[in-house]
Amino acid sequence: MPMYKITPTKANLIKAKSSLEFSKKGYELLDKKRTVLIKEMMALIEKANRIEEEINTSFQEAYKKLQFANITMGSESVEKIAMSLEKEEDFEILFKSIMGVEIPYIEYEKRPFSTEYGFFRTNPAFDMAVLSFVNIRYLIYELAEIENSVYKLATEIEKTQKRANALEKIQIPKYEMEIKSIEEVLEEKEREDFFRLKRVKGKK
Repeated sequence: MPMYKITPTKANLIKAKSSLEFSKKGYELLDKKRTVLIKEMMALIEKANRIEEEINTSFQEAYKKLQFANITMGSESVEKIAMSLEKEEDFEILFKSIMGVEIPYIEYEKRPFSTEYGFFRTNPAFDMAVLSFVNIRYLIYELAEIENSVYKLATEIEKTQKRANALEKIQIPKYEMEIKSIEEVLEEKEREDFFRLKRVKGKK
């Protein structure tokens, strides 16, 4: 590591020790932040995996119901009625803070299922298929929220890691070397002053 020239004075020694203490505290805070963020991210990843499995299972069940509706009602009738359904519900993307990281979350109202078509045009199989796909939509909202949060946390963890590494590998060793260098020069100067004073007293 290259040494930076610094005047070996007591004032600079105090300054270097203060900078070292500040850097160590900064590293500890970054390390704690990184630990919390990693813990939060791993919990979200585990939750995302569960939701993905639930979505896959729900899709399989929903398509089975849809196939049965196609058989009993006819695919053309199913398609016409499906096209008349509400495409999406109103939702709002808000943010919450985790260790200073802005994490998005989706706010929406989970309303009870209500039909937008006449019962005489459908059968229970179609209603069950529609209800299944509506529930899947809510799961997709939740999964999108989690995946976006994981990305945000991963980005912040990487930044935090770089800052912590800079302190641990560069700043802290630099200040430690500065302190050692200054202390060695000051100690040598004190010894020289001591022997000089001793010689002066000896001559008297």
